[in-house]
Amino acid sequence: KNAHIESFHAILEAECYGRHEFETYPQTYEIVTQFIQDYNQQRIHGSIYDLSPYEYIDALKKNEVKPKSIQV
Repeated sequence: KNAHIESFHAILEAECYGRHEFETYPQTYEIVTQFIQDYNQQRIHGSIYDLSPYEYIDALKKNEVKPKSIQV
């Protein structure tokens, strides 16, 4: 059941924490917040036809892709 969040944490570690040396809490908050926004809006996701979430939603609205089911 935790596979999705564990996968996200591994990506967060590799692509965000592993690429920055944080000096202050505000700097950390800004960088991590930006990473999460990019992850949720722009990053390509293999689970949704290799589209970004925004592209996937747009393609759904245009009936260009079928909805993906989520299994938890």
